[in-house]
Amino acid sequence: MEQFLKEIRAYAARFGVSPSTVIQKAGVSGGKWRRWVDGTSSPTLHTVDRLRAYMAENPPAADQAEDVA
Repeated sequence: MEQFLKEIRAYAARFGVSPSTVIQKAGVSGGKWRRWVDGTSSPTLHTVDRLRAYMAENPPAADQAEDVA
């Protein structure tokens, strides 16, 4: 779970947006982000796949890419 949250944070940082914005753009309720971080909820495997597919299909432009670890 921590790795998944890290992936979303890194992707969001590349675009200069919040992680909740990223998940909203992928078609997932932005309010879920806080519950995932708080540990009160977890994403389904379907949601994880959906978000990873969205991020893969919408990479940052070369001038936005940076090594965020």
